[in-house]
Amino acid sequence: MLESLTVKNLALIEYAEVNFKKGLNILSGETGAGKSIIIGSINLALGGKVPKGMIRHNADYAYIELVFSIEEDAIKKKLEELEIVLEDEQLIIARKLTENRSIFRLNGETVPASKIKQIASLLIDIHGQHEHQSLLYRAKHLEILDTFAKVPLQQWKIKNQQAYQDYIKWKKELEQYQIDEEQRRRELSFLEFEIQEIDQANLVCGEEEQLSDEYKRLVHAQQIMQGLEQINGLIGYEQESSAGNAVSQSVKVIQQICEYDHDLQPISNLLFDLEALMDDVTREVVSALDHIDVDEQRLYEIQSRLDVIHSLKQKYGKTIEDILAYVDKKREEYERYMHFEEKKVEITNKFIEAEQQLKQIGQKMTQIRKKAAKELADLMRQSLLDLNFLDVQFEIAIRPVDHFSVNGMDEAEFLISTNPGEQIRPLKEIASGGELSRIMLAIKTVLAKSDESITLIFDEIDTGISGRTAQKVSEKLSLISKNHQVICISHLAQIVAMADHHFLIQKDAINQVTMTTINELDDTKIVQELARLLGGTEITQKTLDSAIEMKDLANRTKITK
Repeated sequence: MLESLTVKNLALIEYAEVNFKKGLNILSGETGAGKSIIIGSINLALGGKVPKGMIRHNADYAYIELVFSIEEDAIKKKLEELEIVLEDEQLIIARKLTENRSIFRLNGETVPASKIKQIASLLIDIHGQHEHQSLLYRAKHLEILDTFAKVPLQQWKIKNQQAYQDYIKWKKELEQYQIDEEQRRRELSFLEFEIQEIDQANLVCGEEEQLSDEYKRLVHAQQIMQGLEQINGLIGYEQESSAGNAVSQSVKVIQQICEYDHDLQPISNLLFDLEALMDDVTREVVSALDHIDVDEQRLYEIQSRLDVIHSLKQKYGKTIEDILAYVDKKREEYERYMHFEEKKVEITNKFIEAEQQLKQIGQKMTQIRKKAAKELADLMRQSLLDLNFLDVQFEIAIRPVDHFSVNGMDEAEFLISTNPGEQIRPLKEIASGGELSRIMLAIKTVLAKSDESITLIFDEIDTGISGRTAQKVSEKLSLISKNHQVICISHLAQIVAMADHHFLIQKDAINQVTMTTINELDDTKIVQELARLLGGTEITQKTLDSAIEMKDLANRTKITK
């Protein structure tokens, strides 16, 4: 669950720390107090897009930190698969924002945003107005149905994904055989030309480098010779003033004076070594001079060979290795065109086999979905009745699509009738914003057991509702919070009263600076906040009594659930 949220310098928040708890956590406050900033900060920490102007005025950076406690073995296993190590069963996600960049940290280690997004869905499930609106799209309906049918469907979805990859592979292969005889002959002729051109060159890996080195030597042979002769003159023995003669003379001198001072022997030894080293250098220089050969014919041969290699590189690859790999690929294509009909039959059979396998798997998935759709529809109808839909009818239509996909061969659509005598129609045609929020809540209630997310967040769940409907929604939220940590922003007293833990978000002007603060309320302040929601700006004793009664009723309702 989400244990704590820390926010610094974000929008109207200078500093806020919230310690959430198990059960139903309710956040309330005046309109414009900054309730959306709290949910927005969690979204940002989990890799959400940063809107402009989020960093507090006159601040250099903004910082958000989420601390999760992980007790569920299934979540731990998935985190291990992602190579994420927990520390004392805790996971700390932090994000630092500046004007030019943002930095994510996972348990203190800097990680890319993609890593955070990978684990976000395992930890938290946020439902706001946008999420409710997603119910207007059929793709979301299939996703919800598959989540409900997860256990029996999962193995078939994996099989379908593998079969679909094979299907696409053979489909692409088969497309290459959709040519006529004339085009086949043209392709063969062109391939034959390319293969022959490369084969005739008899390329050898590494030869270009060797030839280039030899070419340099031959082109610069005159300069090399002159340089060696200069070196020989400087350190050899042919000139009186050479270094070799100087060292030899020095050896003779040191031998004479060492007879008078034995402490000079180390210098003598060094001079002997130096003379021997210079002799070696001189011999190597003379030997190199003897082997220099300005061979114009060889130079021409190398130049011609390099021209061939460079020409092939321009056509077929950046290196000889690339060219050889290219010609191997072309040989395979050549063989395919040479045995065109046999290969076409072979690929066609494999494609048909993959297609049949996809159909078989898809039919099994359809069977599972149709059975799950009936079960889910029945549960959804009951859940919607609990949420004060009067005479609701709910069905899930499973229809075939005209193509294969990684999700099988089906599409799903939610159909609903919310009034007596009203014809059942697609959800997107009749549901209002308030109804969508309740339908999503009904879905989350039904999926609560199969939903692995530790924490569920509901924002704007009370859109367009009041009275008895609000009471029903509060009871559903309380029910979900038995198996999940729930964090909910609300302005309705019926929902707020059901809180296990109540946090008040306030906006105040301090030293002419507007700031948002958040604090957990004790029992007395909870009643006062309920009274504010019930009575508005003026709180009377009657309003307080109503608030106390509402809170007591909510507590009794939670006990009986």
